[in-house]
Amino acid sequence: MPFVYAHVAAFAVWMALLERDPWPTLTLVVSLEAIFLSTFVMIGQNRQASFQQVKADHDFRAQEQELYRHTELTRTIEHLVRDIHERVGREHEPDDPPRRTSS
Repeated sequence: MPFVYAHVAAFAVWMALLERDPWPTLTLVVSLEAIFLSTFVMIGQNRQASFQQVKADHDFRAQEQELYRHTELTRTIEHLVRDIHERVGREHEPDDPPRRTSS
């Protein structure tokens, strides 16, 4: 807001005290200011968009790495569970399987 207040004061002084017919010059100055301000806004938006793209790329890579780690952990857990089931299953198997008798 200090920027706006400074411009209002400068234009008021200029229009009231320094110019005899300030309207044509005022229109030119205000138009030029609008052009420069819109250019600065677009430059700022482009910088912000570039920053957001870099952040999005970083986040994507980090999420891909986490997905890879989780997949590897899941596979490791699956293999360990299968090994446990095989060992437990072998321990509970009887040495001689029961024989079936026919009636």
